[in-house]
Formats: sequence, C-alpha cells, structure tokens
Amino acid sequence: MAFIIKPLVTEKMTKITEKQPNRFGFVVRPEANKLQIKAEVEELYNVTVVDVNTCRYSGKRQSRYTRSGLIRGQKNAFKKAVVTLKEGDTIDFYSNI
Repeated sequence: MAFIIKPLVTEKMTKITEKQPNRFGFVVRPEANKLQIKAEVEELYNVTVVDVNTCRYSGKRQSRYTRSGLIRGQKNAFKKAVVTLKEGDTIDFYSNI
C-alpha cells in the first residue's frame, strides 16, 4: 500500500534541506505510521532512514469575494513527514524532470 502521496517541495522545506542536507519532507496518508513511512522511503529511494517526524495539519476554511458573491470552501487536511537520512545519503527529486 502506498503511504507516500508526494514529496514536499516548498520554500520552508527547501530551507530545512539546505540547512540540514539529510532531511526531506513528504506528504503522506493520514493513517500511515512512522514505521510504514520509513519502510516505503527506504524501498522507493534506496536510502537508509534514521528518523521520521510526523505532523498532522487540519483543513483550513477559506472564503473569497467574487462577482457572483461569496464563495466558501475548505482546504484539505494532510499529514506531513520529515525524514532524516543517514549521513551521505541524499534524494534527488529533480532527476527525472
């Protein structure tokens, strides 16, 4: 079962990776635990995972004013995993572009 949805490539995650080159972020399924995330990252990217930190984010309510009136909605809730790799290991997200 695929627990990793996509790699997290944002400004904040890029700054973390620049400061500590062995940390990478992923958006994962909410029911995934740390052991499942670790096993899947090791299998997909052929690296050794030392540590996994997870954080759950709730969906935020959004509204905007348009010509047709007020539109209300909600952003999706998600779970983020920050994975620390063994020294010397790295993941290149841009290699297949």
